[in-house]
Amino acid sequence: MITEEEIRQALKVVKDPEIGIDIVNLGLVYDVTIQEDKVYVKMTLTSPACPVGPQILNQAKEVIELIEGITLADIEMVWTPPWNPDMMSDEARDHLGIY
Repeated sequence: MITEEEIRQALKVVKDPEIGIDIVNLGLVYDVTIQEDKVYVKMTLTSPACPVGPQILNQAKEVIELIEGITLADIEMVWTPPWNPDMMSDEARDHLGIY
C-alpha cells in the first residue's frame, strides 16, 4: 500500500523552475488522499498568475502515475488558503536565504 509520505517524496522531483525548489518544500502540496490505486492531491501555486503552473501540474500528475500500483493521479488546484512564504520548509528558506 502506497503511503502519503511516499507520494510526497515522489513529488519532491517536481520543481518550480523559476525558484528551483520542489513543490513539497515550497509548501504547495496541501493534501494527499489515497484511495486504492488512485491519488488525489490538493495543491496551489505561489501565485494565480504563475506562468509555469500548467507545467508543474502536469509534472506532478506524471510523477505520481509512475509509481507502481497507481493508475490515476487527480491534481486539484486550490487557492484557499492562499500560499505565503511561511508555508515553506526550513530547507527551502535556507536555499532562498530567508531566515
